[in-house]
Amino acid sequence: MATIADVARVAKVSVSTASRALRDSSQISEATRLRVKEAARELDYVVNTSARRLASGRTDAVGLLVPYVTGWFFGQAITGAEQVLRAAGCDVLLYNLVDIDGRRSFFDRMPLRNVVGGALIFSLALSQEEIRQFTRYRIALTTLGEATAEVSSVMIDDRAAAAAAVRHLLNLGHRRIGLISGELDHPMGFKSSRLRHQGYRDALAQAGIASDPALVVEADYTVQGGCLAVARLMSLAEPPTAIFVMSDEMAIGAIHTARSMGIRVPEDLSVVGFDDYKMSELFGLTTVRQPVLAEGRSGAELLLSALGQGMDTPVHKVLPTELVVRATTMRLEPRP
Repeated sequence: MATIADVARVAKVSVSTASRALRDSSQISEATRLRVKEAARELDYVVNTSARRLASGRTDAVGLLVPYVTGWFFGQAITGAEQVLRAAGCDVLLYNLVDIDGRRSFFDRMPLRNVVGGALIFSLALSQEEIRQFTRYRIALTTLGEATAEVSSVMIDDRAAAAAAVRHLLNLGHRRIGLISGELDHPMGFKSSRLRHQGYRDALAQAGIASDPALVVEADYTVQGGCLAVARLMSLAEPPTAIFVMSDEMAIGAIHTARSMGIRVPEDLSVVGFDDYKMSELFGLTTVRQPVLAEGRSGAELLLSALGQGMDTPVHKVLPTELVVRATTMRLEPRP
């Protein structure tokens, strides 16, 4: 494999001149740039962009820091961000934390230093020490899905969106409304489950209904999580007539299991999800639509603005959500 030294030798220039010529440096004459690039083509030389960033501190790379790469939400948000960043000519580096140990290891090692100019953080509330780590290495920051006062962010109003979903069920006459929630005290520090839980409680309180802890079940944000949670709720002595579920994947699992138990949806049980993911319309799922692709794109646009001109004051964007009423909710019919 050819090296920069080989290119310099063929072009009859120094290694430093060859390197600058391949970066289109204005310090190098047009004739020399053309000669070096022709030598690189002859040798099939490929620029080592990682090494170049380490040497020069260039900021044309952006890191995406995600807790998980699995699941519909993160896949969509990453896609939206990548579309904007790649169109702007950025290299995109993806870092998957996996769990709390992975998060600690990342900030202990800080692999982004001297590699990227900016980082887009997905669904993580950053601590002051974590923010200082990025500041120390002059890495511009934007967060997606979690707001931190000192850092620009893009998110939805999870609390208000959840309250709207529960009010829909209340308006249909339901009073015993269950909640299938994500983990409320997640070790990664996610806030969305807590905010949606609070929105659920807000709507019940406004209707004069006390929240019943027996009607709240925490589960994984997966189809299987929804299956297990609805089985618990519908086995209660007094089961709910409606359920608000914190993700569509969980909601689809809940509907599948409810029907396997002989429970009709929506005749016996109304179900509202959250996300409006790719299979929701096929299942006729009533849900809260959040603009996940737009969240990813907006986060990337904010980050590019910070990289291009800097931001003295953080910008916080809240994108709208929408209740999409389909076929899994109906008015509560009096029982004979």
